Amino acid sequence: MKLRIKDLREDNDLTQKEIAKVLMCDQSLYSKYERGEREIPLSLLIKLADYYGTSLDYLTCRTDNPSIK
Repeated sequence: MKLRIKDLREDNDLTQKEIAKVLMCDQSLYSKYERGEREIPLSLLIKLADYYGTSLDYLTCRTDNPSIK
């Protein structure tokens, strides 16, 4: 499953370390999430959706609309 977490992070001029801190995980683990080497837990996807103000459907490429309706 291709996620948009890298694009969102870069669009917001954030580092992996900054997002890892938000998720309370190590930067190296977050890097693996971005590269698709590890599956990101649903609880962390929810945190990211809340942080970026978008939906889980957008993060998981089920929609191209980043807005929450």
